[in-house]
Amino acid sequence: MTTHTEAEIASQPSCWRRAVASVPVDALPREGERVAVVGCGTSWFIAMAYATLRERAGHGETDAFAASEFPEGRRYDRVLALSRSGTTTEVLDLLGRVSTRTTAITADPDTPIMSAADEVVVLDYADERSVVQTRFATTQLALLRAALGEDLTQAIDDAERAVSEPLPDTLVTAEQFSFLGAGWSVGLALEAALKMREASRSWTEAYPAMEYRHGPISIAAPGRVTWMLGAAPEGLRAQVEQTGGTFLESTLDPMAELIRAQRVAVARAFARGLNPDEPMHLTRSVILSS
Repeated sequence: MTTHTEAEIASQPSCWRRAVASVPVDALPREGERVAVVGCGTSWFIAMAYATLRERAGHGETDAFAASEFPEGRRYDRVLALSRSGTTTEVLDLLGRVSTRTTAITADPDTPIMSAADEVVVLDYADERSVVQTRFATTQLALLRAALGEDLTQAIDDAERAVSEPLPDTLVTAEQFSFLGAGWSVGLALEAALKMREASRSWTEAYPAMEYRHGPISIAAPGRVTWMLGAAPEGLRAQVEQTGGTFLESTLDPMAELIRAQRVAVARAFARGLNPDEPMHLTRSVILSS
C-alpha cells in the first residue's frame, strides 16, 4: 500500500505546474521592498532559499529567519510568513507582534493565520496528510520562484524524472549522508538532511559546499555519501572520492534533486521497518502551551 508520503512526493510536478500557472502577485513581496521571510523547520529552510533567490533577482534586500529568532526592532517593508499548518505558535506570535505589512502562505484556510496576516496565499491543493512535509514546501517555493520571473519549465521536467527514475541501492544502505548546497540551494540541502532524519532516523548533516572542506569532510568514508544539490565547486568530487566516500551530483534543478532525497528517505524508512507517515516524536504542527 502506498503511504501518504510517497503519494505526496510523486504529486510534486503537478503541484508545481498549478502553482506557476496562478501566481498571486499582488499578495507577494513587491520589487524594491525590504523583506523578512520567516518560518519554522522546513519553512525556515524554504525561506532561506527564497531570500537568496529574491536578492539574486534584484528584487530587494531579503532576510530569512526562524520565526523564534526574528530580530525585534529591525525595519522591514513586509514580513512573509511560511506555515503549512497555519497554527505554528512562533509564527502566529510573530505576526501578532510586528507592525509592518504581513503576508502568509499556508495550506489550510481554516486556521488562525488567516486573520493573523494582512494577506494570505492558500495552497490547499498542496496540503499533506503526512507529518513529513514534502510537496507543500516545494510548491510554495515554485510559486515564489515564478513570482520572481523564473521559468520553471525545465525544473518541472526535472521533477518528473526525479519521481520516476530508479534509486540506487547504495543510497538505501549508506551509513551516513552529508548534503551540500551553494547559494539558494543551501536551504534545500538543510531540508534534504531534515527529511532524511524525520522519515528514516538517518545520520545526516548539511553545509554550504565550500564549507564542507573546513572540517566536515573528516567524516567522509566508504559507505558514506556526500550529496550536492546543484553544481559542485571545482575539485570537491575528487577530494571526497579520495576518502573512499561516494560523491553524488546531477544536472537536475536543485528543487528536483530534493525530490530524489525525499524518495531515498522513504526507501530507507521502509528498509528500517519505519512508517514515514508517522516520524517519531513529531506532529504536523508545533503548538506550544502558554
